[in-house]
Amino acid sequence: MNAVLMRLRGLVRKETLQILRDPSSIAIAFILPTVLLLLFGYGVSLDARHVGLGLVVDTPSAAATSFTAEFRHSPYFTPHDFTNEKAATQAMNAGAIEGFIWLRGDFARKLATGQSPAIALFVNGIDANNARLIENYVEQSWADWIQRQAARTGISNSVPIDVEPRIWFNPAVRSRDYLVPGLIAVIMTLTGALLTALVVAREWERGTMEALMVTKVSMQEILISKIIPYFLLGMGGMVVSVLIAVFLFGVPLLGSLCMLGLASSLFMLASLGMGLLISAVAKTQFVAGQIAIIATFLPAFILSGFIFDISSMPVPVQLLTHIVAARYFVAILQTLFLAGTVWSVILPNLFALLVMALMFLGLARLAARKRLD
Repeated sequence: MNAVLMRLRGLVRKETLQILRDPSSIAIAFILPTVLLLLFGYGVSLDARHVGLGLVVDTPSAAATSFTAEFRHSPYFTPHDFTNEKAATQAMNAGAIEGFIWLRGDFARKLATGQSPAIALFVNGIDANNARLIENYVEQSWADWIQRQAARTGISNSVPIDVEPRIWFNPAVRSRDYLVPGLIAVIMTLTGALLTALVVAREWERGTMEALMVTKVSMQEILISKIIPYFLLGMGGMVVSVLIAVFLFGVPLLGSLCMLGLASSLFMLASLGMGLLISAVAKTQFVAGQIAIIATFLPAFILSGFIFDISSMPVPVQLLTHIVAARYFVAILQTLFLAGTVWSVILPNLFALLVMALMFLGLARLAARKRLD
């Protein structure tokens, strides 16, 4: 037993010295997550802000001016005035605006006589999600204007339902608060797999792995010696990612730090297990890097619920997402950051992460053989 501990201690020391002498591991653990967080955090957004919106008013009036003022003072729109519907249509076809509102000549007259004037809204529907957002923003601005008109004139509000929205968990309705926690999971999937896959492949290329194979150390000891230092390195990158999310992007962290640490540890073990499994197949850094990106990063990006809603996917694809560890970690992160420690969400996903970590580490052990062929 003492001999095993001494060998394991020596192997861990060897890996630690290798990390300190090779800056690429430090770069993967700390610099890569930072760069990707900055790129995705600032570059990816699901918010529709400063949307180009055309305003066509056939007959100018006080009512029309009051109505269009709703859009001129809205943070969601950048208004553009057009003299007629044809000019606005040409501008939308050219991509200068995303849509336009058309107030016909009888707008003020119908409004003054208590009738319901027709308001035409035309939206570029190439991007369906953006089109729905614009439609919702316009309808909300229109409803606000109706309510103010009713309060000013003393006429009963023509809108039959008075909606008072209450937004839970993300009251600012910032897509960044939703995306950044999920982004941490996606990034840590890549970095965790690369930390082990590339490093082990590099040892095969340099011949140091063959030197280990002819010693008395067992394959379990080799795998454990790989996991311990790179687990600590990966968790250090996780801490940096959380600090960037909270202090740079301003994402609230409402849940338990201890639970965040536990979930991150299980997820990092699963990621390292995937990296070790890849290293058992690939003996070159190029092949290991390609497999890591295809087998870990892309599934985590597409199938984790980070951006695309899993429930809206076809049933076979939904079943496929259950073998993606990032799916469970994304759910935990978004809950801990935005909603708090909600046990009904966290515990099932935490158990799934435990199963995934044991599964990938077990597969890595089965795939690893102490032989040179």
